[in-house]
Amino acid sequence: MNFILKTAGFILLCAFTFQCTSLKKKDFDTRQVYKSDKLIILQLAPNSYQHISYLKTNDFGNVPCNGLVVVDHKEAIIFDTPTDDKGSEELIQWLTENQKCKIKAIIPTHFHDDCLGGLGIFEKYQIPSYANEKTITLAKENDSILPQNGFKDSLSLALGDEKVTVKFVGEGHTVDNVVGYFQKDEIMFGGCLIKELGATRGYLGDANLKAWSSTVLDVKARYPKVKIIVPGHGDAGDRKLLDYTARLFKPKE
Repeated sequence: MNFILKTAGFILLCAFTFQCTSLKKKDFDTRQVYKSDKLIILQLAPNSYQHISYLKTNDFGNVPCNGLVVVDHKEAIIFDTPTDDKGSEELIQWLTENQKCKIKAIIPTHFHDDCLGGLGIFEKYQIPSYANEKTITLAKENDSILPQNGFKDSLSLALGDEKVTVKFVGEGHTVDNVVGYFQKDEIMFGGCLIKELGATRGYLGDANLKAWSSTVLDVKARYPKVKIIVPGHGDAGDRKLLDYTARLFKPKE
């Protein structure tokens, strides 16, 4: 009888443990945490969120554009603004009012409008902006709002007890594209340098097609621990996005 009770208790304990483990895992599956006409926010990891807004284009229609938010100890850093002022305002309000976070920085990852289209709103709220020096130069040439602080090759910013790193690895989608990495969640914002699985080459007007594939392979080598990658457009994924993008732009022999 005691053996039966002990066995039953062990089974119940295992079932409870499995249920708790399953619930914990489910908590960190991708889930939508905010949606409006201008902005969608998805939670990808315990401390990381993908923001999605839309850009009207002549060649590709109404294009969904991604950015990334990483959070630690009620501090946030954002990669790429939403594409317009309204979406940017909503993202700032969601972080500051809903999540009670202080936004420490906004980092446009290249000079196109899908990266800095809402930068004026961040300036309105006195949120510091950082960008590759080449991004600032190109934004100026295109009469865009300029990021305030420039860096040449890399940038490291404190975030709570963690840090966020930004790196210019090489040319690809543009001559100034950078990638961002947050080690706590092993997540990367690849921006438009990285394509979602199954994507076409997309807009190539400012691209370096000869360098693109080798730049992505260099990214892969430099970040061996990255598990989640957010491209500039489309679905987030794992390291397969790096392999897919490198193949997509591999120069023809």
